Amino acid sequence: MSRVFFDSNLFIYLLEQHPQFAPGVKTLLARMSVRGDQLFTSALSVGEVLAKPYEFGDMARCAQYEKAMQEAAVILPFDLPAARQFAKLGALRIQRVRPPDAMQLACAATAGMDLFLTNDMRLHSLQVDGIQFITSVERAPL
Repeated sequence: MSRVFFDSNLFIYLLEQHPQFAPGVKTLLARMSVRGDQLFTSALSVGEVLAKPYEFGDMARCAQYEKAMQEAAVILPFDLPAARQFAKLGALRIQRVRPPDAMQLACAATAGMDLFLTNDMRLHSLQVDGIQFITSVERAPL
């Protein structure tokens, strides 16, 4: 059993039925289910996923997406331990890691993830204490 963190983009692909990326995320989730892996994301991911439906005033879609995320994953808060980890990741921001990405990494690292999945290629080469591997859906060792 592995602890796997999904970045916001993976939920967006899945929920919005992205023709190129949703099938890979669905396949990965099926493999994770068979293995008994546990899925995590952050409260920031929920906010990022809900941003577009809120922009369009689609409150039904907001409720649907939020419910789906809560049922699929443990939602990690950006709390005081994550804020401390975020501060430690300050050096990453010098490497052009944006603050929202650093917040995601901080939440995942604080919770001790085996795998952080994102299609943001800028994050794949990073080494973050508390996260064993950072990679894409296509390269996920599951």
